[in-house]
Amino acid sequence: MPPHRDQLALAALARLHRVKQAPPPEADPLGPEFVSFFKSTVQKRHTKFAAIAECWETLVPATLTAHCALESYARGTLTVLVDSSSHLYELKQLLLAGLQQQLLLACRAAGLRKITLRPGRWYDAPPGADAPADRKVTFDR
Repeated sequence: MPPHRDQLALAALARLHRVKQAPPPEADPLGPEFVSFFKSTVQKRHTKFAAIAECWETLVPATLTAHCALESYARGTLTVLVDSSSHLYELKQLLLAGLQQQLLLACRAAGLRKITLRPGRWYDAPPGADAPADRKVTFDR
């Protein structure tokens, strides 16, 4: 008994699929590229920024650190975001009263020369939320 026409069509389709299928192109491994990128950009910046962040945590009062975020560190200038004008004023007064000199001396090895304060938020706050637990971190600008 000859094979059924549907079986022949299925066999032909299976053969075509097998023959026409191209193997996926060989991709270069991402690991070595990623490691070199990490070592050249992220790791170098992180070591300096981590030392500055550690000094910031120890010298700045905890009541203010909850309202501040270290935004960037470039060419010896640390940029700090402060979420409200009252906290910005309070931090500015502390820096002028001698805290800035303490931070500059403590972070001299990291190359810190200047601290710039900027008003801004690094989180989405629902209306009336003041507790740090209510803050939702955002990364878009």
